[in-house]
Amino acid sequence: MQKKLVMLFMAIILAFIVLVGRITYINASKGNKYTKIVLDQQEYDSRVIPYKRGDIVDRNGTKIATSERVYNVILDVNVMISDDDYIEPTIKVLEDCFGIKESDIRTLIKEKPESRYEILTKGVSYEKAKEFQAIEEDTKKYPNVKGIWLEDDYHRSYPYNSLASDVVGFTVSGNQGAIGIESAYNAILNGTDGREYGYFDSKSTVERTVKAAKNGSTVVSTIDVTLQSIVEQCIKEFNDAHAGQERAGEPGSKNTAVIIMNPNTGEILAEASYPNFDLNNPRELSGIYSEEQLKEMSDDEQLEAMNALWRNFCVSDAFEPGSTAKPFTVAAGLETGALKGDETYVCGGYLHVGDYDIHCHLRTGHGTETVEQAVANSCNVALMEMAESIGVKDFTRYQHIFGFGEYTGIDLPGEASTSPLVYTEETMGITDLATNSFGQGFNVTMTQLAAAFSSLVNGGYYYEPHVVRQIQDESGKVIETKDPVLLRKTVSSETSTTVKQYMKAVMTSGTGQGAAVEGYDIGGKTGTAEKLPRDEGKYLLSFIGYAPQENPEVVVYVVIDEPNVPDQSTSSYVLELSNKIMAQAFPYLNITTMEGYTAATEGTVQNGTEPQQTDFENFDSSYEDTYDNTDGSYIDENYNPDLDDWAAGQPTE
Repeated sequence: MQKKLVMLFMAIILAFIVLVGRITYINASKGNKYTKIVLDQQEYDSRVIPYKRGDIVDRNGTKIATSERVYNVILDVNVMISDDDYIEPTIKVLEDCFGIKESDIRTLIKEKPESRYEILTKGVSYEKAKEFQAIEEDTKKYPNVKGIWLEDDYHRSYPYNSLASDVVGFTVSGNQGAIGIESAYNAILNGTDGREYGYFDSKSTVERTVKAAKNGSTVVSTIDVTLQSIVEQCIKEFNDAHAGQERAGEPGSKNTAVIIMNPNTGEILAEASYPNFDLNNPRELSGIYSEEQLKEMSDDEQLEAMNALWRNFCVSDAFEPGSTAKPFTVAAGLETGALKGDETYVCGGYLHVGDYDIHCHLRTGHGTETVEQAVANSCNVALMEMAESIGVKDFTRYQHIFGFGEYTGIDLPGEASTSPLVYTEETMGITDLATNSFGQGFNVTMTQLAAAFSSLVNGGYYYEPHVVRQIQDESGKVIETKDPVLLRKTVSSETSTTVKQYMKAVMTSGTGQGAAVEGYDIGGKTGTAEKLPRDEGKYLLSFIGYAPQENPEVVVYVVIDEPNVPDQSTSSYVLELSNKIMAQAFPYLNITTMEGYTAATEGTVQNGTEPQQTDFENFDSSYEDTYDNTDGSYIDENYNPDLDDWAAGQPTE
């Protein structure tokens, strides 16, 4: 008997050892799997911790796009219905405090009684959140309000509403930038959501793990909010003054746009176009269309109108530049040796080219002119003769050196594709060469012309235009600096100096006198381009200028597309607008004034100057115009600016 008991005891010991060994093996090899199964059967919850999208600030740190903290109202249905006493008080608070319909809550109770996380409304303000917090803390008055909690979130807002709207851009759902900097720098502005996990452990105590959100970076733009405001106010005043003047129910122009650039860095200090839109409500069209017009528009027509409104005219639209192209023709002649600078020309009012008489804007002719006088008078005949001396090969070569038909590389989406909008050596005929010499027969964008013109006046250095200068982390530490990128040399310093001398004459004795500002040594060029189809009286007026004459510090480019006036070819409209902008912008930017000048009369038109009426008329109504690329949008949907390697390649001479 005793022997049997010993054997039974040994068997029990052995079985116990085997069981312990088996448990140890399972725990070692499959413990995580079974732990997960157990935890999955227990109460488990998690919530997203949203990141804060980075700010967009101006060059001085002023916020022009930011993300404000808001709150989402969350309902734990399971908790609310866990006691009948909780239901009615909780529903009443949701209705009174947050405006949530009682019927919606009762539907949730019926359809999702076990739900622990239901978003009832988003974007609740801080004030409303404080109101609910007071209710939550008042347990005497509200003892049975259960299951409501507020989740942090962010709402994108734009403190300056419409300011720099097509440069800044806006976001759509999911923190996705739609246009402008918001789109181009979307990945930099965005961060990564965090998450909080919670579950009951083996001891039935709540364990929580938090993975913090990583906020987005701040983008520091080159834009100056004050300067931008000056520009946009001047544009608005012009359009308000001429709204409905010739075309009833239309703004003061089809488009009015301005670029102010630092010619020595490529930084764009201000960029504006009109009509603009409210970044906080980008789909609102009532500022442009009447209620009756909106009612008559289909959904597709309204969408088309919004896309047109959101398009950045300065970057995405191409047009014939008109006489602002003439300094480039002169520069090409000087660089190639086709011009020495001491030539004279006789303008009789037209030049016979091929089978056509192509006219100057002054049909009676300018008579005998020097190169400087031809530029100052904006003489088409002299420019056509210069282009003939340059020849097709060198003319088309220098168009590309100046960047016409090329991408500028600007760090904004939607840059126009203009390669098909300029002639090549093979496709350009002698009449095309003649009309190209004075800015007809090829298309450019404002960004292209501003960047090229900057190289013409800064000694020949072509800098990549850009609207962002720095990337900072959320604490303000600089992560990346966008240094100026010199892409190539366009002309020699000698040519630059000579062309500037000619453009100074434009302001002192030529077609640009109406834009002159007292106390500032300005050079510039006017342009009046007749639009396609010809002979319909539609014009694009422009002025591009710089200051001071020596070592220019700023370039200003102003375009008025189809002013709403009886005679669109009257250049005084663009001259007056340019004068108004420069008279305010130059003092603000502290642009160097003329030696000995005192600021008593700063910001006025120079004495003795009269606005010029026009610098271009139809060059010939019988001229067979083979160029058919109309102005408008030439967006390259595949254009993707390189934001990482701005300095790829070495500048070329």
